[in-house]
Parts: sequence; C-alpha cells; structure tokens
Amino acid sequence: MKRSYLIFGVVVLVLITVGFWFFSAGSSMEISENLQFPIIIIIVGFAVFIGIKRFKSEKRGEPAEDELSKKIMQKAAAVSYFISIYLWLVLMYIAGKGGNDNEVLFGWGILGMAVIFFISWVVIYFVGIKNE
Repeated sequence: MKRSYLIFGVVVLVLITVGFWFFSAGSSMEISENLQFPIIIIIVGFAVFIGIKRFKSEKRGEPAEDELSKKIMQKAAAVSYFISIYLWLVLMYIAGKGGNDNEVLFGWGILGMAVIFFISWVVIYFVGIKNE
C-alpha cells in the first residue's frame, strides 16, 4: 500500500516543480520549453494511471505486481533502452554540430527517454508479448 502512495507523492512533487518552473519563467519561455511542458504532463498522467491501477489492485487484495506486469515492464524497459541509445547518438551528433546548448539537449534526452518508455510500454501492453 505504501508503494502506491509513493507514486502519488512523486507525481505531486513533479507537478509542484513544473509549476514553479512554468510560473518563474513567465513570458520568457522559448518554443522548446513550451513543448516540454505538455510532454511532462503526459508522463505524469502515465504515472497517475500506473498508480491508480496498483492502488485498485491492492484494494482488491491482489498483488501489486504479477508475473505478466513484471514481464511487460521488463520488455518495455529493454526495448526503450535499445531505442534510447539511438536517441542519445542523434543528440550527440546535434551537439557536435554546435546547434544547441548541451544542457538543452540533455533535457530533451531525458524527456525523450521517458516518452520512448511510455510508447513502448503502451505498445507492449496492448499488443502483448510472445511466449518467449
């Protein structure tokens, strides 16, 4: 039960931090920062979905994670890691060209990894895994 509450605590902390960032920047936000805000909200929504799913299963007396959910999470992590390697390769190429600051590219890399994990989890969750 405590792990379900931990997810919601992290979500609240992320929302508070993003709120401070959004309101402190004011009108000086660039286009790339305006694109990051909805991506963060989507990732937070994914975390809320996972938290509600775990909370409901714990209320029914089911285990928080069964074998299938662990396998889906493991497969999604493996696929997203593999794709994220190529994302970082592209970002290093962009950084080598001198187009953007390294801090901005680092932020986009972290957000990209989260989005890649989200997409791979959704695809594997709805398509399913083969009996490997």
